Amino acid sequence: MTFFSADTPVTPGPANQAGSSRRGQATVITAAEPSYDDQFRARRKRYVIMMSFRIPCLILATLLYQTPWLAILVIAVSIPLPWMAVLIANDRPARKAKAVIPGTINYERALAPGGREIVDSEADVTDAGPGSGYRTG
Repeated sequence: MTFFSADTPVTPGPANQAGSSRRGQATVITAAEPSYDDQFRARRKRYVIMMSFRIPCLILATLLYQTPWLAILVIAVSIPLPWMAVLIANDRPARKAKAVIPGTINYERALAPGGREIVDSEADVTDAGPGSGYRTG
């Protein structure tokens, strides 16, 4: 155990260089998910980018009016863009699966295996008396 006095200077850093885990294990945050604000900003950016393709598609369709099948194709591509933009913008990143670490078995503390004792559930007819509720005849 470490004792501190008023004369002993306390410096920041590990609690004990000898390997004592006074502070516990540090939490790793490098695999943390981005904040809600960052996710929202990225989703809004994707929405704006997808919706910015719709106006040029409609302008391109007006320029291609002399080739009707191509103009209709460009318009057909631009019709589902708002729907797709909303779906993609509302989609949040999938949750990461947590790894399950199997526990170790402490055989010293484990319970002994139980026996396979069979208990007879039928009442013995010889024990059936007048107050037992069983029919004797």
